[in-house]
Amino acid sequence: MNPSIRMNASLFAFLSRRPRQGAVLAAALILVLAVAVPALAAGPDVIDLGAEPDSNPADVSPAPAPAPGAAPSGPLVPGAIVPGPTAAPNNPDVLSVPGAPAPATAPADQPPASAGTPVPPEPGRVANPVAVFNGLDKITGRITSFDVYIDETVQFGSLQVTPRVCYNRPPTLAPQTDSFVEVDEIGLDRKVKRIFTGWMFVASPGLHAVDNPVYDVWLTDCKMTSDVPKPKK
Repeated sequence: MNPSIRMNASLFAFLSRRPRQGAVLAAALILVLAVAVPALAAGPDVIDLGAEPDSNPADVSPAPAPAPGAAPSGPLVPGAIVPGPTAAPNNPDVLSVPGAPAPATAPADQPPASAGTPVPPEPGRVANPVAVFNGLDKITGRITSFDVYIDETVQFGSLQVTPRVCYNRPPTLAPQTDSFVEVDEIGLDRKVKRIFTGWMFVASPGLHAVDNPVYDVWLTDCKMTSDVPKPKK
């Protein structure tokens, strides 16, 4: 008898005597065939998802170098050195980050400007030696015009007026005339009290008014010459 026929007959006899074991064996055989047959049919084109793909070092292009001062991107590599902030020279309290702009500092030769003080003339402004004022007597309503040289003091009623600077502009520019003035008041007890220190503007005479119940003064012009003789030192 053919050996294959004899093995099949023995297997059939075994399965007929043990139906439960036969069913289990048949299910296992079907499962093995269902997995093995597609794999054998696919051949070498089957890709193992658990395996790492082959990499060719020659095909890998180097990553671009980061710009100076830029923060590193991606995960940190153990042992890699990351540039951090360093102490600025001559000032250990100030930290400078590579690539960051340096903090702006004021020029050493430029003094800080303060409010209420005379300043040098700006380009286009002309410094004049004479300031012209109007004085008002509020009781009589009389207005008097008088010239005052820079850094000289003229008394109008109970007020003493001292201009420190007087600026205007040439005719080719927009008109703007102003003066830094100090005004003192002489009281009934002959004591002198400062009642005004600041800038007076011809275009806005009421912007900085002098606080006095009887007299008032305001700037009207700045000029180079005056009919009033200059006081002798």
